[in-house]
Amino acid sequence: MMFFRFSTSSSFSRFSILLPKPHIFLPFKSYTTSFLSQIMPCKHIFRQLFEKESSTYTYLLADSLHPDKPALLIDPVDRTVDRDLALVKELGLKLIYAINTHVHADHVTGSGLIKTKVFGVKSIISKASNARADLFVEPGDKIYIGDIYLEVRATPGHTLGCITYVTGDEVNQPQPRMAFTGDALLIRGCGRTDFQGGSSDKLYDSVHSQIFTLPKDTLLYPAHDYKGFTVSTVGEEILYNPRLSKDKETFKNIMQNLNLSYPKMIDIAVPSNMVCGLQETKSDL
Repeated sequence: MMFFRFSTSSSFSRFSILLPKPHIFLPFKSYTTSFLSQIMPCKHIFRQLFEKESSTYTYLLADSLHPDKPALLIDPVDRTVDRDLALVKELGLKLIYAINTHVHADHVTGSGLIKTKVFGVKSIISKASNARADLFVEPGDKIYIGDIYLEVRATPGHTLGCITYVTGDEVNQPQPRMAFTGDALLIRGCGRTDFQGGSSDKLYDSVHSQIFTLPKDTLLYPAHDYKGFTVSTVGEEILYNPRLSKDKETFKNIMQNLNLSYPKMIDIAVPSNMVCGLQETKSDL
């Protein structure tokens, strides 16, 4: 297990709160999340950004209480890098990581381009993807920005190297929890499984074991949406996902009969994304 940490984490586990009634102290962890949200300032900055040509969502997450306001971008797109970096600057953030959920087939990642524009940014992708990046993550690894972190969960099936990034469950982490599912789980859908080492069998197991086991109020943020949805929850998708709410054999039959067309960007996007989004790369990319 590896931790990618920008700064040393501070612990709140021994903190106590003095209640209005005299001489009564209760441990910090005894309070509910709803109560904590009233007495603690919001730790994180979060933005959901959209690229219309590929219907891709990019996510910006930052630790707002850290002096440097370290931030990361999830699934950046090359066409919207300037927009994203302008927002990072406006919010006074320090971009540390540009990370991907998988090797995309419908757009070129902006990770490599970001690295040419912002000194010190590190690109991250799963080791199982076999793509190029500065840092490679595996299941159980944690990516820190200040005191906020994302846990890495392997969710193969759409591609061999798909991963889901999940915020922590401690009281000093964003609540409710958030899961950035890439193409493994979409809102009322899922990614196709007929290319890039895809497997409907693996995808079903991945989603049910790594995502549907999260708390039901966990917010789900996919890499794409084509119907105007922006967010869902674990509880919603367990009940209403027209594919993954079914048993495995029914799901596999659905996926085998989608009859989808060949992805129009795949021959450009995949080779580029295997090298951090830049066809011509230097040794340090």
